[in-house]
Amino acid sequence: MTTIQNAIETKLTEKFSPDRLAVVNESHLHAGHKHEDSGHHAAFDGSGETHFRVRIVATAFEGMSRLDRHRAIHALLAHELENGVHALAIEASAPGEPTRW
Repeated sequence: MTTIQNAIETKLTEKFSPDRLAVVNESHLHAGHKHEDSGHHAAFDGSGETHFRVRIVATAFEGMSRLDRHRAIHALLAHELENGVHALAIEASAPGEPTRW
């Protein structure tokens, strides 16, 4: 069975051919937060694949603004964002740019 994390990694790799890529499931860090669920707020237990951090370094991002990088990643992962992924933190860089990881 393909996980959401695997699907994200595959899509990012196929589209951007990254030099470095880390897709981190941070769902457990959000346990207890309130999420909208069928029109009412429900406490999130931190399980599953709902919150991710994407760290990616790719030549494809050269000359792109930070906003354009985020838009490109959001467009690529639209299906995941519409079907269960609640939050996506993005750290996208071109080779040679400073990173925090």
